[in-house]
Amino acid sequence: MAVKAAITSVGGYIPEYRLTNQILETMVDTTDEWITSRTGIKERRILKEEGAGTSFMGIKAVEELLTKRGIEGSEIDLLICSTTTPDMPVASTAAYIATKIGATNAFSFDLQSACSGFLYGLVTGSQFIETGKYKKVVVVGGDKMSSIIDYTDRTTCVIFGDGAGAVLLEPNEEGYGLQDSILKSDGAGREFLYIKSGGSMRPPSHETVENREHFVHQEGQQVFKFAVNNMAEVSARIMDRNNLRSDDIAYLVPHQANKRIIDATANRMGIGPEKVMLNIHRYGNTTNGTLPLCLWDYEKNLRKGDNLVFSAFGGGFTWGSAYLVWAYDPS
Repeated sequence: MAVKAAITSVGGYIPEYRLTNQILETMVDTTDEWITSRTGIKERRILKEEGAGTSFMGIKAVEELLTKRGIEGSEIDLLICSTTTPDMPVASTAAYIATKIGATNAFSFDLQSACSGFLYGLVTGSQFIETGKYKKVVVVGGDKMSSIIDYTDRTTCVIFGDGAGAVLLEPNEEGYGLQDSILKSDGAGREFLYIKSGGSMRPPSHETVENREHFVHQEGQQVFKFAVNNMAEVSARIMDRNNLRSDDIAYLVPHQANKRIIDATANRMGIGPEKVMLNIHRYGNTTNGTLPLCLWDYEKNLRKGDNLVFSAFGGGFTWGSAYLVWAYDPS
């Protein structure tokens, strides 16, 4: 049987500080009822440690993953960090995480594809395993979204939170692991979800800072419409392509951007809420952190042989779906 890339361990980290809807009511013109009814979010976690970035959370997640698997960092061959909020420009966040967890024999790289990044990283890491040359690949998904959110903008500050998760991929010849994926992108969408300044097109200046152009801007209705249609379509397509019925699916693992988008995807797949991993009410949208944090929260419910369908959507636009068979029972 061909080698598949199976998830063999999961780690996660969320900051302690809870930014609740009630606190946001004192910061911007909004209400708990408005936020909850439109997004499903009740609170989000914010990283408050001074000088701590995405790597801080990623390191914690990988350290837990290694402990649970009972291995050392030196056994890792490759570490991919999917993030939209790297610690700093130019210097690789993945390289720093790898060094701090003792992955002295690994190479590493960052992968940026907005909220779809972890899914892209999972597929990319799996292909390294499938070559037969790599035995242990770590994929980290994490973001410190609070670093790029304008907390005077009520359209975005209610949505995002901070957090990171990580998975370990290892070879499997029993049929478990990643089975199929569909990854898509459409650059026409970048005008609806972006940060205007700070990149090569519009470098930082006094003017860009004064105009608050270094924060996330989102055209909510356009993003919502595109996300609903494409997350649902690609998830249904991955089922059709692999002859999966709704009864065959143990869980949908959806990007946690908006509960209405998640519900639409589940409805298109024909599955009930009991088969949907959901933690948006607790963490908000942690961007690259949402999918691995879902696995982290639900790991105890998963059983060897469970069929999982991942679904994500992000700025750019980027989106995709993947079909994976779970490889282990809870310890």
